[in-house]
Order: sequence, then structure tokens, then C-alpha cells
Amino acid sequence: MGYDEHEQQAKQTPVRCSVVTVSDTRTVDTDTSGKLVRDLLTAAGHPLAEYQIVKDEPEQLTSALEILASNSDVIIFNGGTGISKRDSTVDTLVPLFEKRLPGFGEIFRVLSFSEIGAAAMLSRAEAGVFRDTIVFLTPGSTNAVRLAMERLIVPQLKHLVWEILRQKT
Repeated sequence: MGYDEHEQQAKQTPVRCSVVTVSDTRTVDTDTSGKLVRDLLTAAGHPLAEYQIVKDEPEQLTSALEILASNSDVIIFNGGTGISKRDSTVDTLVPLFEKRLPGFGEIFRVLSFSEIGAAAMLSRAEAGVFRDTIVFLTPGSTNAVRLAMERLIVPQLKHLVWEILRQKT
């Protein structure tokens, strides 16, 4: 089956999404990146299973991943992907992935480079599969979230989930 046929079949796939903002300071009112993720998902017709704000603490990240994976096809974490001491999203969650999708981070950094230059190397954006759930780890900046969502995540969500679901049959 070719890519076009995959895409056609994938269009029929419903995608339940959860959004997690990783921040020690954001609230529901100040979480512009989390709101953008939710708005873009719902505009694309994807139902929102859950939205949370968690502190950048390994236990909270792991708990969110494990709980949300039980009722989500896709979980998008935004924040905590930089290189500061408090940024623990990547270090905590990537080791739990059964499969990594390195192309996501690679392409994200290339696209980001065209927008912000060499500072794109500071991003540790990642994606992978955890318990048959696609997981994206994006930076927390609203511009970075918009880039990841509009150029990479939203256009491929149904196809990614379809690939996971067809492995189960």
C-alpha cells in the first residue's frame, strides 16, 4: 500500500488528544501555548480528552504520561524541553518510549532554524510511542508550538494514529 492509500485510510481515523503544559509558573489563564495547542486540535476536528498543567517534576511528568496514555491516542507535552536545570521533560519521558520518532525533532529544528537561526539547536523537541500512544514533546514558546503544530503535528496526526492502530489488528 502506497503513501496516498495510507493517507486515504487514515482520514477515517478518530484521534483523541490530550495536552499537557509543563511549567512551574503557568496557569490556565496564562498558558497561551497550551491554549494554542487545544485550539489547533479542535479546529482540525480532534476531540480533546484532557488538558493539564504540571510542574517540571519527573514524578508529575511520568504520572501524566501513564494516566493519559490510557484514554488518548496522542499526548502533546509543551514545555520543559530546553537545557536549563529545571527542564526535565525530555530526560524523564524519552526513556519511557517504546519507539522514538527522531524525524520529528530533526525536522522541527530545521524548520525552527529558518525562523530563529542557530538558537534552534537549543531545542530538544522529541516524539515517540508509549503504550500505543503517540507522544510529542515540544518547546513551551508559543511560536515554537505554532510551528510544531501547524507544520508537523496536525497534518500527520491521523496517519500516525492509523499506523499504531493497524499494528493492533
